[in-house]
This record gives sequence, structure tokens and C-alpha cells, in this order.
Amino acid sequence: MKDYKYFFFICSFTLLIFLSACNSSNASVQSSKEDLKICPQCHMEVTHTNLHTAILKQDNRLHYFDDVGCMVIWLSKNNIDIEEVTIKVFSNDTNKYVEASGAYYKINEKTPMLYGFSAYENYQENSIPLNEVILKMLRGEHMANPKIRKQILGY
Repeated sequence: MKDYKYFFFICSFTLLIFLSACNSSNASVQSSKEDLKICPQCHMEVTHTNLHTAILKQDNRLHYFDDVGCMVIWLSKNNIDIEEVTIKVFSNDTNKYVEASGAYYKINEKTPMLYGFSAYENYQENSIPLNEVILKMLRGEHMANPKIRKQILGY
């Protein structure tokens, strides 16, 4: 009989803790979900600093990507032509979003998914245009590939 009293006490206490913890405001949870941007390719959260991020607008719907490489893979996987969408990338030199087609890209940066492509609004030495970024991503010629990383970094 003693064992049942302890079991009842533990169950009651656990239920009380559970009910008090679930009494949070739904408004704060909902607003934090709206602020949260998830990459549709890798399902990681897009950082609030926006560094290395891309925004794609398709049919009045925005898609946020944590890495330029994720955007390229997602476009390819969904058979979306780059001419049919509006793409903006976060520029590392001016810290603002710029048109992806007019940006310059370098491949040697540390990015969230380690693809290495970072955008710049102003010309950078040894930079490449967007169409070359797309080609390199689809071929697997990015920093996440150990052979390419070794070649670029010179190890």
C-alpha cells in the first residue's frame, strides 16, 4: 500500500509540472515561428545576420536559403529555370541584398553548408558570375567536396 502512495505522489507531481509548463502564451510561440526562416533545401534555420543567404521569389512567395549552394540545388531539384524567378543574395562587402545575377562570387569562404560561395556587390579578384556558380554546384565543384577544397586551399 505504501508503494501506491509514492507512485500516486510521483504521478501527480509529474502531471502538475507538465500542466504548468504547457501554460505558455501561444502568441509568443506564433510570433517566433513567423520570424523563423527555414531553408527549404537543408531545413536549417537561416541566420539573422543574413551572411551567405539568398532569397528567391517565385509566384509572389519567398523562399529563404542559408547558403547560395542550397538555392542552386533546390532550383535544380525542382526544375525551376533561373530566368523565371527573382533571386537576391546577401553581399559580404555592402551587407545588403543585391540581385544575384549582378553579384560577384568567390568560392573560398566558410558558409553554413560548406559550399564556399559568397556574394559581393563590387568586383572581387578571382570572382565568378552566377552562371558559373550554378555550373560548379551542379558538377560538385564546391568546398564541401574534399578534392576541390584541397585544390582551392592548396593543401
